[in-house]
Amino acid sequence: QVQLVESGGGLVQTGDSLTLSCAASGRTFSDYDMAWFRQAPGREREFVAAITRFGRNTYFADSVKGRSGISRDYDNSMYLDMNSLRPEDTAVYYCAARGGPENFYSFAIAEEYPYWGQGTQVSVSS
Repeated sequence: QVQLVESGGGLVQTGDSLTLSCAASGRTFSDYDMAWFRQAPGREREFVAAITRFGRNTYFADSVKGRSGISRDYDNSMYLDMNSLRPEDTAVYYCAARGGPENFYSFAIAEEYPYWGQGTQVSVSS
C-alpha cells in the first residue's frame, strides 16, 4: 500500500510562514524524485518545487523562488517551507513522487509523477 500523506496546511495571513510535510509509506522513496504541486479552484495544477532522488537537486517555480525551501529526510518524509505567503498562494498542495530513469528536465510536469497524496489546503488571507 503505497501512500503519500500531506499535512501542515491551514489558514494564515499574508506574510506568514508555513511548513508542509509529506509522509511516504509502502516503499522506499529515497531513490525517487519528489515534488510539490498546487491547484487553486478553477485553475490547473501547477508546479511549486521539486527535490530529486537522494536530495541531489532542488527546483522552484518562479512564483515561489526566493521565499520557499524544499527538503527531505531519509525516512521518506519531504517538506516545503513557505515564507512571505501571499493570497495567490492559496491552493490545495499535493505531494508527488516518481521513479524510473533520472530526468533533469521533466521535474515540473505533473504527468511524470505516478504517486500522489490527497492534498492539504493552504489559505492565505489578506
